[in-house]
Formats: sequence, C-alpha cells, structure tokens
Amino acid sequence: MPNQSIAVSNNQTLNTSPDPPDDAVIFRGDGEPMSPQLLTFRLGGILESTGMTPDNYSRGGTVYELESRFADILGKETSIFMPTGTLANHLAIRTLCGQKPRAIVQEQSHLYNDTGDCTTKLSGINLIPLAKDLPCFTADDVKAVIDKSENGRVSNPVGALLIESPVRRQMGQVMSFNAMKAVTSLCREHGIGTHLDGARIYMMSAASGIDIKEYCALFDTVYVSLYKYFGAPFGAILAGEHKLIDTMFHDRRMFGGGLAGVYYAAALALQGVEEFEVRFQQAIHKGRALFKELNLIPGIEIKEFEHGSNIFPLFFDSDIDIPRAAYDLQQRGIYIYPDEGSDRYTQLTLNTTILRRSNENILQTFIETVNKI
Repeated sequence: MPNQSIAVSNNQTLNTSPDPPDDAVIFRGDGEPMSPQLLTFRLGGILESTGMTPDNYSRGGTVYELESRFADILGKETSIFMPTGTLANHLAIRTLCGQKPRAIVQEQSHLYNDTGDCTTKLSGINLIPLAKDLPCFTADDVKAVIDKSENGRVSNPVGALLIESPVRRQMGQVMSFNAMKAVTSLCREHGIGTHLDGARIYMMSAASGIDIKEYCALFDTVYVSLYKYFGAPFGAILAGEHKLIDTMFHDRRMFGGGLAGVYYAAALALQGVEEFEVRFQQAIHKGRALFKELNLIPGIEIKEFEHGSNIFPLFFDSDIDIPRAAYDLQQRGIYIYPDEGSDRYTQLTLNTTILRRSNENILQTFIETVNKI
C-alpha cells in the first residue's frame, strides 16, 4: 500500500498507512496489521509446526481442515470456503431463495450498498431494503413486507432474509439478540430462509456476551470473514446444513470462485482463530475500562452505543489541534486515524493490539499529548 500522509503543524506529517512497531496500539480495524514480513514469518512457523496440505481448487487439504473447524465453532453441520464475503452472501441468498427470488435486507447492509446489485444482476433476486439509515429493522417491519408480498394483487413471496450484524455503515452497531430471535422466528413461520452476514461476529459476541453458537443457531446460514481479524490475506466461511452447503462448490466455481492453491490462506486462518475469542473478549473489557479513564481528560469524550460492538464514537473539543495530537500520539506508538476519505476523527476501533500495553501507559500517553498541545 502506498504511504499516505496528512499535514500537521510545524511541517510535520501524519502517516496514515505506516508500518507500526510491534508494541503499537492501533485503534483501527478488527485485527492486527499483517506486514509482508509477518505474513511470511507466520507461514514459515506453520510449515515447521502443523504443516500445510494443498487443496484442489479450494477443496480438500488444509481447506477442508478449516471448513471442519469452523463448522464446529459456529455450531453448523458443515461449511465451505469462499474467496470473498460478497460471494458468500450472494450464494447464501441465492440458495435460500430457491424459486422465490425476493430477499429482505437492511438498507445499510453491505450486500445492498457495496456489491453492484450482484444478486439482482446475476441471480435475478430482488432485494427489499428496510430500516433506512438505521442499523436494523424490527419483526413488524418484516411482517409488513411478508404480508404485502404474499397477499398482493400478484403473489410474490419472500424467499430469504439477510441480517448484517455488526453493521459497518452504522459504526459497528448490532441488532439485539431478542430482535434477531423475533425476526428469524417469524421467517420460519413463513418458510423464509435466514442468513447472517456475521463477517465480524466475534466482535458482536464479545460486546454482547452472547455465545457465537447462540447467534448462529437462529439462522440457516452464516458467513464469517477470514481476513478481517484472523490474519488470512483473503477468504470467508459460509456455514449451514449439508443440504444447503454440500453441492455449493459447483456454484462457487460457476461464479469464478473455485480458486486454486488457497491452502496457505486457510492455514493462516486456522492459526489466527485459535484463542482469538478469548483475546478479543479481553480487549473489549480492557478497552471499556480505558475509555472510562480517557473520558476524565478535559477535551476528550468517548461514547459507547447501547447496542455497539468494537467501534466507539470519539469527540475532541474544538480548541484541540487534532491532527497534531494524532501525530504526537503516533510518535509514541498510539495510532488513531481519520475517517476513511476524510480528515475527521470520529471513532476508535478496538482490537487485540490494546493488549500490548497497560491501560496506565496508554492513559498517560494521552494525558501528556493533550496537555502538550
């Protein structure tokens, strides 16, 4: 990635894509940065310890080990490797819809906003967006759509429903477990398949205290990202019942997703998932405690959503030179970042890099930085 920078006072610049030191605390992203050096180091370690077995166009070998591991983690009968989350969501909805090509989604969801209408263009599935500019919809919202679809002048029943949680476009806010339960129960009553875009399900589980398998049990299929926080360079897992998943490798190849030689990505994900749940829970608890202390510093306020995950709204007083503060923090190994495509600083994202330093050290660094400006 090319180095980017933001100008700060005194002819200094803030690097927004640097190579941070090993003890840096990085308030961006769900996982820890993976440099080329670290990537090759981890692969070498895997070769020496557990080894890797090549796959045959994303089937067998270490890929199969990964699929078996995640089926167990998610409490599903089986799972399949996908090269991207976009394809995982698409094929889940395509399979669940069957002969009823209509699907309910959040208006803020990734599938609705960021995939070029792939399900409509490539699979003829009409997406019905609900909850405009909100993180989630309600069972009443869904029931209204079902009734209109089934009892309209031309019956056109809904085949599938997707819930994305946490919602990236809504600063990682999540749909409450009870709301999920109500919606998925309603869908079962009407024979509608349900899919969870749980790319960041580990963040949701750690924040809510609800076990991952409890979330997954509500849905027919579940997608989890492999690259956002497990250290794989790409990839996704789609899990569900055998009848839904077992032959999906045909559709995967039809859409150009039957990649050859993905076993090394699977091996990295297998290594990355070990102990991650415990470590991320520790990071969430540690971060919440830290933010309470940071809120005592004049000029800084960090809030928490009622139904949030690992993204926390950040506010600075108007008299603080924010780019300068970010630069000074970076020089001392604490990385905060402007919003994507912006120079505004509005959020802190928790990940396991917070475990690298004590809260006392991080707090003191913030205090000294703010007092210096």
